[in-house]
Amino acid sequence: MTIVKIIQQPEGRRIEFKKIIPTQSDLNKTIVAFANDAGGELFIGIQDNPREITGVNEEDLLNVEEQLSNGIHDNCAPVIHPEISFIKHKGLHVVRVKIYKGSDAPYHIKSKGIDKGTYIRVGSSNRLASEDIIAELKRQKSNISFDTLPDYNKEVDQIDLHTFKKQFKEKTNESINSVVLNKFGLISNNQGEKYPTQALILLSDDELRLRIFPYGKVECARFKGTVPGNFIDQKTIDIPVSLQAEQAYQFILRHISQGSEYEGVYRKDRWEYPIIALREAIRNAIIHRDYSLKGKDIKIAIFDDKIEITSPGKLLPTVDFNEMEAGQSDIRNKTLAPVFKKLGIIEQWGNGLQLIADELKAYPEIELKWNEPGIAFRVSFIKTDYEQLRAIAGEKQKDTDDYGRLRMIADDYERLTLEEQKILLYLLDKNKITRKEAAELLNIGKSKTFEILTSLLAQKYVSREGKGRSTFYTLKNGSGDE
Repeated sequence: MTIVKIIQQPEGRRIEFKKIIPTQSDLNKTIVAFANDAGGELFIGIQDNPREITGVNEEDLLNVEEQLSNGIHDNCAPVIHPEISFIKHKGLHVVRVKIYKGSDAPYHIKSKGIDKGTYIRVGSSNRLASEDIIAELKRQKSNISFDTLPDYNKEVDQIDLHTFKKQFKEKTNESINSVVLNKFGLISNNQGEKYPTQALILLSDDELRLRIFPYGKVECARFKGTVPGNFIDQKTIDIPVSLQAEQAYQFILRHISQGSEYEGVYRKDRWEYPIIALREAIRNAIIHRDYSLKGKDIKIAIFDDKIEITSPGKLLPTVDFNEMEAGQSDIRNKTLAPVFKKLGIIEQWGNGLQLIADELKAYPEIELKWNEPGIAFRVSFIKTDYEQLRAIAGEKQKDTDDYGRLRMIADDYERLTLEEQKILLYLLDKNKITRKEAAELLNIGKSKTFEILTSLLAQKYVSREGKGRSTFYTLKNGSGDE
């Protein structure tokens, strides 16, 4: 990558800019954080804000190289070997310090020791690693995943596996027994006794799962508007992990619309979001989340303009979401992943990102963005035409005003879907609406429109009048009451 392209990159997980050599303390933190994570590059002679190349004096280059090399060697442990080079651009010199992902983590500042001197990269900052993260770095060094670790609270025979056994039988036509459990690494043998691994506990119905992994759940919410706040609907999915993806997927489907369009004489149904891509994002969130992080759960948030899926644990260093079509495959939970594949939750290694990329091509109005808020990974599916859709639907008025008007006719308006709210607001202005007008208002198919109108009838918010093509709907007695 040329220096011109480099300076166009934002500071982040793998890149940092400094106008001058940072203090030894700041340098140490950055170097060990890069080594503990995905590696990274530090550029000296580039001002970050505003971004511009300021350069390092040519006569100082060798001294700078020696100072950096000695500082890293003397202050960081285990030994880190930086790759230091010089880049010249229009007479200005930039020092590049490249750090590769280390294989001997946790890397730390010598004078502070591992507990107080281990840093990780979080966005564009360096953060002191917690005990959980340090433990995970040690496991990575030994190529051990958290879900393979045994738990000695109960022996395998004492673990409640009735749901997992039923699901396994339905999906594979095979029965769960000690041979199968051992084959998938779900049990650990210790001095003649068999204990469950963390993976088996996560797959179980046992009270041990709720006790050890109270955060091993998916929190779903449908918010009104475009920012977190008051919610229309919510659901906590606190069941064995092999069942969580389907319930989360169904929650999303319940809160997005499906329309119809015709190609010749054939009808083609189309969801407002790419549901295959959403399904893959949910699966990835569950199978690749870091279950060793305490107090963190998966969050699925649905807004008027986007859907966000946030999973505990940073993106694996070997996976790049910017190269979605490269067939990348890496596994954080090495015991759970083969079980998920056997159950059909994972269809094929390395094709998840490819499926997301492929379906997004048919949804030019949906933009995929990803970021790492803290020690988590978030994928966002964003409607780029949201403002245009609001204008078509007559929703330029502020959401707070709309909900104030809805309160006039529905005490529990927060439980209404977005489509139901649109129809009620329309009736407040126009007094009546036909099925055709409702379908055009919501930009969805006739069957979905009929379903929404029927729901409003059942909730006693509207009345149906007329017959056949002359059928129309009005507010029921001006309110939602009898």
